[in-house]
Amino acid sequence: MTDPDRSPFLYVVVCAAGVAADVGTLITAAQERNWEVGVIATPHAMNGFFDAEAVRARTGRPLRSAWRRPGEPRPFPAPDALVLAPATFNTVNKWAAGIADTLALGTLCEVAGLGVPIAVLPCVADALAAHPAYRESVARLRGMGVRFADPYGGQAGEDGGRPQFGWERVLDLLDEDRR
Repeated sequence: MTDPDRSPFLYVVVCAAGVAADVGTLITAAQERNWEVGVIATPHAMNGFFDAEAVRARTGRPLRSAWRRPGEPRPFPAPDALVLAPATFNTVNKWAAGIADTLALGTLCEVAGLGVPIAVLPCVADALAAHPAYRESVARLRGMGVRFADPYGGQAGEDGGRPQFGWERVLDLLDEDRR
């Protein structure tokens, strides 16, 4: 439950996909909707997929990608909601299988068990989205109450341009809980 003296807190989990470079768009959109934001990235996403310093500056909070040591304070309050964007094939499948071998996956598994609203914006090529394991993982996560936006494959159109990722769609999936 949200403390009335603070804005609701949103965990943003970021995976290694090319569109992650624009995760600031999601952070800004969330802040405009009165969310405080904390970002957790997969270890691969930390390898140059987005500007970590810009994320720290935009959120005013540390960027997390590794487990904290025993006795270290929690850098974020408990989440009021979580978004996974961009969500990759690998992360969705590992999460659905209950694998928690990174902070990002451990957080996804734990938050799902808390009953906190979760929304996912997949960035998965059409061929991978058609894979039986991915379809089963999405079905399993939906069965747990996780909301999914349509996947973004990023395929270039006839004009060579790529469609927009549509970061705000994942926030729209959470809006029904905030009304």
